[in-house]
Amino acid sequence: MASVYPLRRSDWTNRRAPTLEVFEALASDVLATMPDEFLAMCGHVEIRLMDYAEDEVLNALGIEDPHDLLGLFEGNALTEAAASMITGQMPNRIWLFRRPILDYWASGDETLGDVVAHVLIHEIGHHFGLSDDDMERIEAAAE
Repeated sequence: MASVYPLRRSDWTNRRAPTLEVFEALASDVLATMPDEFLAMCGHVEIRLMDYAEDEVLNALGIEDPHDLLGLFEGNALTEAAASMITGQMPNRIWLFRRPILDYWASGDETLGDVVAHVLIHEIGHHFGLSDDDMERIEAAAE
């Protein structure tokens, strides 16, 4: 039976799981393709990468399995920012969690770049003040 994959089995012999540096490059590629007006609205949002969310974060969110959290927006959404500007406030951050993203990617048929893009854009949506329900409606309308 012919393989649907153009690579030979030996092409995978020396490959390793994508590192945090690879994820950083994928996230940078996503940002590079975003319209300038969206990037301007992102301001000084930091994008951080870790293998997993910290236990304190998982506990605060009521998440038992660390593989259930692929990304996280941390900070004040643009819709709340004016009302909550505090001196010394930490910058808004978007976290991407490598291992849960890799597990999600391995269980589906999307490319890793597409999964990283989806998670990053989802978290940017939270920065803009969109809820999960808002984003589900937008995604459904786009399909």
